[in-house]
Amino acid sequence: MPVEAQQTLRLDDIGQIALTVRDLAKSKHFFQDALGMTFLFEAGTMAFFQCGSVRLMISTAESPGPVGGTILYFRTADIHTAHSLLKERGVNFLQEPHLVARMPSHDLWMAFLKDPDDNPFGLMSEVARADAPSN
Repeated sequence: MPVEAQQTLRLDDIGQIALTVRDLAKSKHFFQDALGMTFLFEAGTMAFFQCGSVRLMISTAESPGPVGGTILYFRTADIHTAHSLLKERGVNFLQEPHLVARMPSHDLWMAFLKDPDDNPFGLMSEVARADAPSN
């Protein structure tokens, strides 16, 4: 990897914030109808809303436990390069980069890491699709 790439990787653009909820339908109604947030899409046990330049994801917990946990997702143009560089820097990953959703214009990729206090963080990359419809 070129030295320039190592020096220029900065995770300073939050692309998404995730919030764990008990009841997806009830929470979706709250965020969309009570708070007036713009609903984007649903994927499995997740619902997404636009909040300015940041996306809010609400989802039910994958396993029983506390709800209300928050995860910050940092946007990166190339998730595979960012992942490799961060691993070289000693960052511990919980999940390697993987495809989360195929959207009409892009594929959404994510990877998950943790800080020294075991707080989870996400990397997200929206990769343009070659077969995306043109406007």
